[in-house]
Amino acid sequence: MTRREWIHIAGAAGAALSSFEGLGAQSIDMGGGAVIKLGIASFSLRKFSRAEAIDMTKKIGTPYINLKDVHLKLDSTPEQIDAARQEFADAGLIIVGCGNVSFPDTDSEAQRRAKFEYAKRAGMPLIVCAPTHETLPMLEPLVKEYDIKIALHNHGPEDKQFPTPQSALEAMKNMDPRCGLCIDVGHTARTGKDVVESIAAAGPRLLDMHVKDLKDMSVRESQCDVGEGKMPFPAIFRQLLKMNYQGYVNLEYEINENAPLVGMEKSFSYMRGVLAGIKS
Repeated sequence: MTRREWIHIAGAAGAALSSFEGLGAQSIDMGGGAVIKLGIASFSLRKFSRAEAIDMTKKIGTPYINLKDVHLKLDSTPEQIDAARQEFADAGLIIVGCGNVSFPDTDSEAQRRAKFEYAKRAGMPLIVCAPTHETLPMLEPLVKEYDIKIALHNHGPEDKQFPTPQSALEAMKNMDPRCGLCIDVGHTARTGKDVVESIAAAGPRLLDMHVKDLKDMSVRESQCDVGEGKMPFPAIFRQLLKMNYQGYVNLEYEINENAPLVGMEKSFSYMRGVLAGIKS
């Protein structure tokens, strides 16, 4: 969809957008029980303190936040985790997960367990993770013990372990259903894989998403505000609705790191406009 096409659809969908006011920017009721939940990956706000990140998330208009450890350190004490969890709750924000969390080969069993303890203490239902082929099977027992999902995040051509959603799917095809994917649409596109087909292939293994836009689908440095690039967001959202996707669509805004708020707000406005157009 070009920007001109989006403006036309968004203008025609004013009535649909007004019907979302009760839901805010976060849970878009698409009818028939289908809901798209727009959130943010707090890595987008990595240059800001936790208090600032909370304030900026509220300004964007979503309560859903997936925490990067810059906003709650992995080695935090139980008391520090409790205090942070209360800060988010007091602000009306919902911690939907954490990540990206690495599980390198050098991790001991105790270190892997500590990361699940961290997530449990913070009330996080999901860990967006970057394991290796060796450590991935070691996470399944912890998933079962803690009842915390893992969503393997593909990192594109530079990733020596799981560059594509397909490579992750192959590795976990026989694992517990709580072991799934966090598809990063930008990294997926840069591998040459079709983003919409990758989402469809993931099916019920798709547990989380990181979304962004690219002006050149093969160039990482071409990231732009959502709606200004070539990422096929209308087709992405239609596929998610077709699948009855239950997870979150988290904006991971990696540009303008010192002043991201305007671009993030524009990105949310575009995504809401696309959803309004689809609903209308």
